[in-house]
Amino acid sequence: MNEVREKLIVKKENGLAVLFVLILAYIAAIALIVAGGMMVESERYFPGVPIFVLGVIWAVLGWIPFLGLKIVKPQEALVLTLFGKYAGTLKTDGFYFVNPFCVSFNPAAKTKLNQSGDVGGQKPGQLVLSTQSLSAELVSNKISLKVMTLNNSRQKINDCLGNPVEIGIAVMWRVVDTAKAVFNVDNYKEYLSLQCDAALREIVKIYPYDVSDNVDTTGDGLADEGSLRGSSDVVAARIRDEIQNRVGSAGLEVIEARITYLAYAPEIAAVMLQRQQASAIIDARKMIVDGAVGMVEMALERLNNGGLVELDEERKAAMVSNLLVVLCGSKDAQPVINSGSLY
Repeated sequence: MNEVREKLIVKKENGLAVLFVLILAYIAAIALIVAGGMMVESERYFPGVPIFVLGVIWAVLGWIPFLGLKIVKPQEALVLTLFGKYAGTLKTDGFYFVNPFCVSFNPAAKTKLNQSGDVGGQKPGQLVLSTQSLSAELVSNKISLKVMTLNNSRQKINDCLGNPVEIGIAVMWRVVDTAKAVFNVDNYKEYLSLQCDAALREIVKIYPYDVSDNVDTTGDGLADEGSLRGSSDVVAARIRDEIQNRVGSAGLEVIEARITYLAYAPEIAAVMLQRQQASAIIDARKMIVDGAVGMVEMALERLNNGGLVELDEERKAAMVSNLLVVLCGSKDAQPVINSGSLY
């Protein structure tokens, strides 16, 4: 595929001077029409008719040079074509005069995404064609070079364990090569949106939602603790790199990608919540038991070292049992006073 390389049009900002000359030319054309008409009325046909015809021709066709006046604002670009061929790009802000037959070209001019710089009431990720006036459409043919944020719609994707999760991302991007953006792809905004969905699906299926055993997310053959919930920065960086690899040929630069929404799909959310609660209860019980065993060991050691009481193995076992019941129980212990002997 022959890629079109960006060609900048470098010329002086002569639009204001040309506009002034064109206005003077129109004033002169009106004067020629009046003067020629007066000469024809006085039967001076030879100088009058040519002068009158010249004035009429300019009055009829004089609007054509006005089409060559182009205004470029900061952080905007204008891609120009001349009879179907790429003529160049205006990137520097100013008031220019170019070939009047040059036409600004931007196939994504009417495409609206749920992002900064695009105004509309559509759903996230939905593409809408604007219905504006002709002047607004001409302005929209300019390509914005500003950093924009694309907030694509949420995707339902299966993680590496097969669990369906819903995830959404926000991508900050900008156009760096106007020729590639306009000519290498049919519509660079739609192309970016679709590639974001594809890259997101490609990366999410590598990770589990939570940390799981025997899962390799780095590709080195060793199990690691990578997860969508715990490694969001790493996942976002990989999504950004994947999108950049896909849209580089379209002249786009992906600056950053961030996860904006992450949750289990509704059909398994309740089950996964119960699983998380059970895991939390087990972890809490483990901590309680470890602490209780430590406290029992400390109590027996202090009793033996202090010589306060001598306990045989049976009494030590009973004491350990009672202490563990008190320390590990989920309810308050009810004390029982023993007034007799254990034997």
